[in-house]
Amino acid sequence: MTKKKLSILGSTGSIGVSTLDVVRQFPDQFEVVGLAAGRNVSLLKDQILEFKPSAVSLFDETLAAQLKDHLKNGENPPEILYGPSGYEEIARLSAAQMVVSAMVGAAGLLPTLAAIDSGKDIALANKETLVVAGELVMEAARKNGVQILPVDSEHSAIFQSLQGNQKENLRRILLTASGGPFFTKSEGELMTVTPEAALCHPNWSMGRKITIDSATLMNKGLEVIEAHWLFGVPVDRIDVHIHPESIIHSMVEYIDGSVIAQLGIPDMKIPIAYALAFPHRLPVKGPSLDLFHLGKLSFFPPDMKKFPCLRLAYEACRVGATMPCVLNGANEVAVQAFLDCRIGFTEIPQIIEAVMGGHTPPPKATLESLLAADHWARQESETLIQKPSGA
Repeated sequence: MTKKKLSILGSTGSIGVSTLDVVRQFPDQFEVVGLAAGRNVSLLKDQILEFKPSAVSLFDETLAAQLKDHLKNGENPPEILYGPSGYEEIARLSAAQMVVSAMVGAAGLLPTLAAIDSGKDIALANKETLVVAGELVMEAARKNGVQILPVDSEHSAIFQSLQGNQKENLRRILLTASGGPFFTKSEGELMTVTPEAALCHPNWSMGRKITIDSATLMNKGLEVIEAHWLFGVPVDRIDVHIHPESIIHSMVEYIDGSVIAQLGIPDMKIPIAYALAFPHRLPVKGPSLDLFHLGKLSFFPPDMKKFPCLRLAYEACRVGATMPCVLNGANEVAVQAFLDCRIGFTEIPQIIEAVMGGHTPPPKATLESLLAADHWARQESETLIQKPSGA
C-alpha cells in the first residue's frame, strides 16, 4: 500500500499534535514529509526525531538556528526553513500529496493558498483562511482541482451528513456549539471574567486563541462564515444551535424535513482521520459513544445580545468583500489583548464592532485588498485598545 504523504502546517499546536497522533496510529497509511511550527523548538525537535520529515520551518531565523543546534549530532537532519517563505515552502513540498492547514489565525492564509496553487489537497483546520479570503480560496481550489476537506468537527459533521445526497435538496445547515464555559452566566458576570476562567473549556482541549473564541462565541461566528464558503450555502440558511453536550457535531436539514446528524465523542482525532483518509474511514482508537450513559441531548438558541461576537460575524458575512477579514483581524488583536490582561472579556466585541464600523469594503475583494484590510484592522484595534477609557 502506498502511503499518503503529508505536510503539516502548525504541527506543534493542538490540531497538529492530534494529526500526528493519527499518523502514529496508522504508520502504514501516512508519511510526514514536512512540518511547520511556530516557536516550540523543543516539541518540533521531538517530532522530527520521530517522524523524520525532509523539511521543517519555524517562526524566525533565531529559532531555526536553535533547532539546527539541537539536531547537529543527529543523522540526516531535515532542511530547516523559517518565516513566511519557509511556511510556504513546506506547503509546496513536491513530495506532499496533502497539506494539513492547522496554523492559528490569518497567518495560515498564504501557506494554504501556496499549497492549493501547488495542487495539494487540503485538510483544513484553519478556519480563518476561509473567513479572510473564502471566495479567493474556493476559486483557487476549483481552478487547481483541489479537494478542501474540513477538519473542524462541525464542518466535518456537515460534510459527512451531505454524503450521498444532492446539494439542491438541502434546506439549511444546523451548526452546533457547546456554548463555551459562560453559556449560563449573566451579562454582569461576563464583565469580571478572567483569562484563566475563559481558558477552561467544558468539553474540548484546544489552543488558547480558539478557546477564547469559543467563550465569546466568535468561534461559532467564524464557523458560520467558513460553512458559507465550504458548502455554498447562504448565511441566512445557517442556524446556530447551542448543544452543551458536544455529541451532535452538526446537522443538515433537507427539503422534505429530514434532518441528518453526525454524532461522536468530542475527540478531534475522529474528524482529522476522516479528512486524511477520505473517502475511507479508519479504526481510530478511543471509547465508543455511550448514549445510555449520556442520557439526554439538549439544545438552546444562542443569545446574541449576551454574546455579540456571533451577531457581528453574521453581519460581516452578509456585507462580504473585506469585512469578514476586518472582523477576524480585529478579533485576533482583541483576544490577545484580553489574554495579556489589557482589556476585559466584554471589551472584545466592543473593539471588533468599532473597527468594523470604521471600515468601508470595496465592491470585490482581491488578495491585495484583503491583506491591506487585515493590516488596517489590526492597527485600528491596537489604537482603540491603547486609547484611555473615556477618551
